Amino acid sequence: MTPASRPSGRGFRRARPGRPGRLAAEATALVTALVVAFPLYWMVLSAVKPEGEIQSAEPRPWTLAPSLDSFHRVFRQEDFGRYFLNSLLVAGTVVLASAVIAFLAATAVTRFRFRFRTTVLIMFLIAQTVPIEALTIPLFFLMRDLGQLNTLGALVLPHLAFSLPFAIWMLRGFVKAVPEALEEAAHLDGAGRTRFLWQILFPLVFPGLVATSVFSFISTWNDFLFAKSFIISDTSQSTLPMALLVFFKPEENDWGGIMAGSTVMTVPVLVFFVLVQRRLVSGLGGAVKD
Repeated sequence: MTPASRPSGRGFRRARPGRPGRLAAEATALVTALVVAFPLYWMVLSAVKPEGEIQSAEPRPWTLAPSLDSFHRVFRQEDFGRYFLNSLLVAGTVVLASAVIAFLAATAVTRFRFRFRTTVLIMFLIAQTVPIEALTIPLFFLMRDLGQLNTLGALVLPHLAFSLPFAIWMLRGFVKAVPEALEEAAHLDGAGRTRFLWQILFPLVFPGLVATSVFSFISTWNDFLFAKSFIISDTSQSTLPMALLVFFKPEENDWGGIMAGSTVMTVPVLVFFVLVQRRLVSGLGGAVKD
């Protein structure tokens, strides 16, 4: 090998994709984004279309006469505000409770050695494989025996139980990535275990908490199965997905009202994403560094 052909001491540089490859990647990303966003666009479009255009045999991907009549029907619905607040209360409770419990549990299974620790972790994975539909009937009888039917607690407890295994398993990696030397240094500086837990460890794994909270919020906010199964007679305890049932009628569905209600339901999810998007990206990428 001649000196000119030898690699430099600085090592090989990673080859950057050429312009055609970059354009292809950007075009693929753009097409994927359009495919994902099109259902949302069609939902909002259907919500602002006049009733005649919604029922037209030749639907068009635009409207020249937007109308807010569908939104007026949604907001005029009786107890719609109560349903909205119930959904916020249930989703917020599940997010906060699952974040705190998952953080403490992930710290316990990572930092402490105890009997059956591996068994507990395996049980977390097994819990994720059980479909929710298979547990609805047993959960119904459990909520009945606990006296939680027709209460918001019947929605909080199941969602909390289903969100914890995923949250604990994901946060375990964040807690494990924090070096134990950091805890020892904090201990030498006079920080107790509680102070280290909440003032040092908690901020470091906070991106992971945000990532798990997004999944908990979405699954709880969009829940229809538990709300339909556990809220039987007291409609004042219903959540927002149940409000959409009013627009499903035997003779003819009110698709404008359905799409307007779905749009209203989507807004809090989008707001939540906007508020946590930076933390979410770092959380999904594992932003804990030594």
